Amino acid sequence: NTVEVAERCNLEIELGNYHFPNFPLPQGETLETMFTKECRRGLQARFGAMRKKAPLPPETEKHYRDRLNMEIDVINKMGFPGYFLIVADFINWAKDQRIPVGPGRGSGAGSLAAYAMGITDIDPIPYGLIFERFLNIERKSMPDFDIDFCQERRGEVLDYVRDKYGGSEHVAQIITYGSMKARGVIRDVGRALDIPFGEVDKIAKLIPEELGMTIEKAIAQEPKLTETADLDPRVTELIRVSRTLEGLARHTSTHAAGVVVSPRPITEYLPVCKGKDGETITQYDMKHTEMTGLIKFDFLGLKTLTVIKKALDHIKSDCGTELDMSALDMDDMKTFKLLCSGNSLGIFQLESSGMRELLVDMAPEQFTDLIALVALYRPGPLESGMVKDFVNTKHGRQEANYSLPQLKPILEETYGVIVYQEQVMKIANVLANYSLGDADILRRAMGKKIPEVMNQEKEKFMAGARDNQIDEKKAEDIFELMAKFAGYGFNKSHSAAYALIAYQTAYLKAHYPAQFMTALLSCDMNNTDKVVLYINECREHNIEVLPPDINESVQDFSVHGDKIRFGLAAVKNVGEAALNHIIKEREQNGIFTSLVDFCNRVHSGSVNNRVIESLIKSGSFDSLGCRRSQLLAILPQAMDQAKAHQRDQMSGQMSIFNVAPVTASTELAEIMLPDINEWDDLEKLKYEKETVGFYITGHPLDEALEELRTITDSDITNIQLFNDGQPVRIGGLIRTVKQHKNKQGKPMAFVTLEDVLESVEVLVFPETYANCYKLLDSTEPVVVRGTVQKGDQGIKIVAEDIDPLPDARQKYTQAVHARLEADTISRIRLEELKELLFNYHGSCPFSLTLHFTGEGEVDVEIDKNFTVRPSSELSVSITELFGYDPLRFEKKTIEPIRRKRSFKQQNY
Repeated sequence: NTVEVAERCNLEIELGNYHFPNFPLPQGETLETMFTKECRRGLQARFGAMRKKAPLPPETEKHYRDRLNMEIDVINKMGFPGYFLIVADFINWAKDQRIPVGPGRGSGAGSLAAYAMGITDIDPIPYGLIFERFLNIERKSMPDFDIDFCQERRGEVLDYVRDKYGGSEHVAQIITYGSMKARGVIRDVGRALDIPFGEVDKIAKLIPEELGMTIEKAIAQEPKLTETADLDPRVTELIRVSRTLEGLARHTSTHAAGVVVSPRPITEYLPVCKGKDGETITQYDMKHTEMTGLIKFDFLGLKTLTVIKKALDHIKSDCGTELDMSALDMDDMKTFKLLCSGNSLGIFQLESSGMRELLVDMAPEQFTDLIALVALYRPGPLESGMVKDFVNTKHGRQEANYSLPQLKPILEETYGVIVYQEQVMKIANVLANYSLGDADILRRAMGKKIPEVMNQEKEKFMAGARDNQIDEKKAEDIFELMAKFAGYGFNKSHSAAYALIAYQTAYLKAHYPAQFMTALLSCDMNNTDKVVLYINECREHNIEVLPPDINESVQDFSVHGDKIRFGLAAVKNVGEAALNHIIKEREQNGIFTSLVDFCNRVHSGSVNNRVIESLIKSGSFDSLGCRRSQLLAILPQAMDQAKAHQRDQMSGQMSIFNVAPVTASTELAEIMLPDINEWDDLEKLKYEKETVGFYITGHPLDEALEELRTITDSDITNIQLFNDGQPVRIGGLIRTVKQHKNKQGKPMAFVTLEDVLESVEVLVFPETYANCYKLLDSTEPVVVRGTVQKGDQGIKIVAEDIDPLPDARQKYTQAVHARLEADTISRIRLEELKELLFNYHGSCPFSLTLHFTGEGEVDVEIDKNFTVRPSSELSVSITELFGYDPLRFEKKTIEPIRRKRSFKQQNY
């Protein structure tokens, strides 16, 4: 029956035409006239803002007006004024609602019309951004603005568009189809064939993890797949069925940004369905939805905009300053000093370790350097040597090479290196008389490298160069250079827009570090790794991070006198109901004066014993002046008393104490605190980690951190930079130990080792386990020497040795060097040093250098038999003697670890 119904259906969809939403127009206006008016009105407003910063010469104003007139003419001729009006409408509505909007994204940032209408917030003229890179009358295609909104409020803009243009009958989000990939289809089919999960998982893991991997390619690359199939008919069937299903749609989801709006009911253009939240979704994917001619808008959520908004709110409430991000000084020395130091953790686009290294190397001094930085930090430019040339030329270590004088104005800002696609376009325009529209077609051809098209373009370029009397050999070399760099070139408009967000976040971090870090922490509160990273960053820059507090904390992180206070939402077991109840009670009836006062005032139904215990352990009651151990000891009694009091109130009964004034009642109801010691620092930190997920008031490794750095080769975070099989020494605390026996019945263990920022799994095989099993229960820092293992389940360390920190200090120290300030020594003090070193006699070579301020250094010759035992105690003793620590420990070079067989083949 379904086949018969399908055969009777006849659907013809008209393709190739655009269907713009119906934009409401005032009487007597057309889309073209209204668009033109809005552009000119907007440019006048932009002129007003420019004049506040500096005088605006008439010739500059004329240049802007001419450029705008050109853009208006092109947009009207191409039939896109309605698109600009619609986008400007919902962006400006969002701004009116104080919803943060990004300054631009993609080639649209190169349009002056977009800047005038408020669609973008980066002026394209000073940075040489080209309109034709966005819209080209020689190549008709839809303009496409991708718009970044504050992550938390993006949905409000979607609702506005839905309400304005006819509701869900006219507005739909776009579907995406997840397909069955090689590994996934093996697992799905294995489940359907009822093959045990462990067996299926082993087969799936034989398929290499590479982009574009298929079962066909995997069989060619991994002989074990064929071997396994030959031995087991179930596996043969599994692979046969999987190859049939591979690539088919597996599930649907909603596109992260894409939304289409139709002039008539959307079902007249394409089929729709309902999403999991009841929203209307297209049944066509992005590509096929665009083919129907419906207009797509991209609403992207950008977390950084939320960070900026929260930071501005903190700055206003804490400092009384209302900062206008559109009016920042773009040459701020403090901001560039921060960037040059590589202190860019948390800064948009610039926080990776590689980017921070490049920041230090490049040392940006102006905003155009930042634009280049965003464009250059990609695999192509980094591998091609472009970045090295850029940095060396910027710092005068090599000269910029301009093969023709006409190239200097185009390439000077990037020190002679072709960094942007727009530079390729300008070179073609200047040297070969291309219009910028034609130059955009050339740029696209060079990017795609289609031989026939490239040959045609080369002939055209050479002809234009001849007309300009340019040397043919030089013109040909320049064309080849353009073709080479066009593949690496980046869209300058996009780079400039994102560099602006990077600069804004750097400005906030440089001038308002506590407020900026608070905003970052609030936005990443659910990401433990990020919170640990940012807390450590705060400590390194002397920003104190305080535990949660029942009398100061709000839901999220907050700032109190340049100190960051944890929010109550961070405390485990404190749900939303308890959180809201505590804050509401505090706002209505004042701060809590004691644990008893707190228990009496909050309702035990919302804030139970478990919640209060977590609050005590996290340090939330510290401001009351009591020890955490004392409060936990009286908690059961305080809760019983509070429950009895609340029961009496509910039943209408009055105790003898209710007759007295409130103050007397509170005094009489207080519970005597027991005279017990406070928990030691390690126990406090353990409870903080248990209740908040992080160490707040310190870290168990704080005292050992410097010593660990002089012994280990890497912290745990940077192990990812090591190669598979490379030897390494790392240090930290043993957090968990899982005992195990291998197939031969020999004991081994899986250990989690943790440092200040990260943790890693350490495999302790039987031979190593036999030597160090007693250490696995230690709460003291240890050093692990082992080998990096990279696999499907992440990075692990295969341990060769595990040593306590004092033993590792002796084991891995090559030599001890002392550098003494000459003005701090005397014969008596040198005798004391000699005696002290005899007390720490050992086998490690010792050397001594005297430093004479302003004159140089002298190495003192010491008897070779004068050797020491390296230790932290030695450092402490010498520091006490001289008033500073003159010692430097030279660590031994780690030797490759030779194993009889690969640890990957161990039976465990």
